[in-house]
Formats: sequence, C-alpha cells, structure tokens
Amino acid sequence: MTGNLIVFITLAATAAFLFSPRLTASPVWRATVTPLASIIGSGFLVSFPLLTHDLGAYAVIAMTGLVAFAYLLGGAIRFNILHGEPLFVPHAPLLSKGGEGWLRSLESISHLALALAYFISVTYYLTLLSAFLLEGLGTPHPLAAKAVTTVILIGIGAQGLLRGLHGLESIEEYAVGLKLAVIAAAIAALVWLNIDMAVEGTWHVVEQPKPIDWQSVRVVLGLLVVVQGFETSRFLAGAYPPELRVRTMRYAQWLSGAIYIAFFLLAMAAVDDPSVLNGDATGIIAVLAPAASSLVVLIVIGAVFAQLSAAVADSIGAGGLIEQVTGQRIGHRHAYPVIALIGILLTWSLDIFDVITLASRAFALFYFLQCLVAAAVASKAPNVTHRAPRIVGFLVLAGLALAVVVFGIPMEGV
Repeated sequence: MTGNLIVFITLAATAAFLFSPRLTASPVWRATVTPLASIIGSGFLVSFPLLTHDLGAYAVIAMTGLVAFAYLLGGAIRFNILHGEPLFVPHAPLLSKGGEGWLRSLESISHLALALAYFISVTYYLTLLSAFLLEGLGTPHPLAAKAVTTVILIGIGAQGLLRGLHGLESIEEYAVGLKLAVIAAAIAALVWLNIDMAVEGTWHVVEQPKPIDWQSVRVVLGLLVVVQGFETSRFLAGAYPPELRVRTMRYAQWLSGAIYIAFFLLAMAAVDDPSVLNGDATGIIAVLAPAASSLVVLIVIGAVFAQLSAAVADSIGAGGLIEQVTGQRIGHRHAYPVIALIGILLTWSLDIFDVITLASRAFALFYFLQCLVAAAVASKAPNVTHRAPRIVGFLVLAGLALAVVVFGIPMEGV
C-alpha cells in the first residue's frame, strides 16, 4: 500500500514539473530532451535482468562501465560539434586549401553508418515494445511478438510513404515526460523498498551466479545500444548553436547515467536469485512487483510509449540521413518503406537478443567512424589545444568502439 502511494505521488509531482510551461519553454530543456529521450528508452529495463542474470551484483559495475564509455564517446561527438562542423560545410577554407576532402567523405560515410544503425534500432525498439505489451497483457509468445512488430512496422512504412511521420511526432514530447515520470516513480518505490528491507533486516547483496570471464565482457559490449542516443545532439545544428548542443548533451548523459546507475543499485534488493530472471528481456516486471504492484502496469505503459516514440524518432532520423547522404536522390518518404521492410526481415530472422546486439554493433560502427573523424579534425582544425593527446585519445576510443563491433555477442551467446 505504501509503495503504491509513493508511486502515485511521485508520478503526479514529476509529471507536473516536466509538463510545466516554464520548463517546456526553456531552450536548454528542449535541447536536452532530444538526446535524453533517445538515451532513456526501455534499455535499462531490459539490461537489468540480462546483466543481473549473468553478473549478479557486478551488473552495477558493468552498467557504470557502459555509462562511462558512452560519455567518452559523447566527448568525440562534442568535439566534432565544436571543431568539426565548420570544416564539413561546403567550400570550407581549410579543406579547400589543403585538399582534405577525404575528411568530409569520412564524415558522410559515418552518417550512412548511422542511418543503417537507425534501420536496425527501429526493429530493436519495436521488438521490445511488442515484448512488454504482450507481457503486460499476460500473453507472451515469440511468434505473437513478431506479428505485432510486423504490423507496427507496416504502419510506420505506410504512414511515412503516404503522409510523412509528422503526425506521429507529437507523441514523442508527451512520451518523454511520461516515461521520465514513470522512472521517477519506480526509483522512489525502490528507495522505499530498500529502506523497508533494511529496517526488517532482509536487505542483501545479490550473489554472483558464475565467475566473470571474457564471454561476460562480450555480453556487456553487446549492450552498448542501451546507453546510445546522445549522438542526436550532433544533428540539431539548425535548431540550436554548437555550445548549447554540447552543454545539453552533457546534461542528458549525466542525468541518464545517474538514472541508470541508481536504478541498478536500488533494484538489486528486489532480486533474491538472479537465475530466475532467465535472461528474460521483460524480467524487470517481476523484479519491480515487490516494490509496488502498480508499477507493473505503469512500466508496461511507459515502455510501450517510450519504444514507439523512439522508433518513430529513429525512422525520421534514418529517412533524413538517407536523403542527405544520397544527395536527395532518395527522398525521405521513400526511405520509410525500406526501413519497414528491413525491420520485418530482421524481426523474423533474429530473436530479441540478436537484435539488441546487432543494434549495438551498428551504433558502435558509427562511433568508431566519428572517433576517426575527431582524430582527423584534431590534427587539422585551428584553435585545438592539446592536439597530440586528443588524437591519441580519439584513436583509443575508436579501437574500443571497434571492439564492440567485433566482439559484442547476445545474451544467449553465453
């Protein structure tokens, strides 16, 4: 009873704050929401049961490592916003004079890689949407989930071809506020659960199910997709100045990182035996039930809206990038049916764990290329301090991103 009361009070208070006119009118908040919405999908809901099943309490360390890695990769994107964008515009003086057109070509190739990553991530988001929806309805079934995902993909493809996706864009603003309010309510309920367990003397640390080995590291690498999304600030040049985009990307990564780590720390108390999670992507529903029964319904609703808004956003992003990379030879409207078709093929040829890992690899490929771009920009752009250390750092990050592409594996690969 107390847990449910805490959930509803926190949900109402957070929603009132997030939808307040003063906050929604703030340019800083609007520029923060875009990357924040992409980072905080249902990824942490999925990653918790997957990592806890394999690593026990060390799942917190694994998630902290992923958050830190994502922040460093974000540093390369931020560097490119400040120092690379002036070089990528047509007839940039430095590129024209030095003939370094290859740098602009590398940037374009990275955009193509991101478009492909968006293709896959749309499938990732909708696969999770179907899984949570059917779990919430009490009718989980792999074939039914694939069918639901297929229907939604057909709808997105048709809507994009016939009318564009602007009619669905309005969902995103409300979905972001809803899912953040649900997350705040879940964290508040878990705080109460931890306090209650500490008072009763039942608070405990989850045991490590098995020794950590190279396979476990590869599983963690395969979950990079759950902390991606910050790169969207890179493509808001028409709406916000570079300094604001850099600052708000940091805010989004700080806030999302704090939420991820706090959630992992607090949810551990609700797990008695990590083996019962069975690597189930929707296992978080059973974990949160002891904190407050109302969370089960709210998590399902929040997950569905979060995944739908993220899928729509990435569909729009993929369509726009394809149009840009192809020099408008392929219009964004014609890209949406292609996105839907590829998504349907992925849905029926892969399971949810494979899709998660494939999406991680695709985004890691984009980050790998962006780190190479950052290293090149650091060597060419004017007014860059600590040039040599930056180049080395970006190349090291590129190597780590490449390791995700090569070594990341799905949960079932362990």
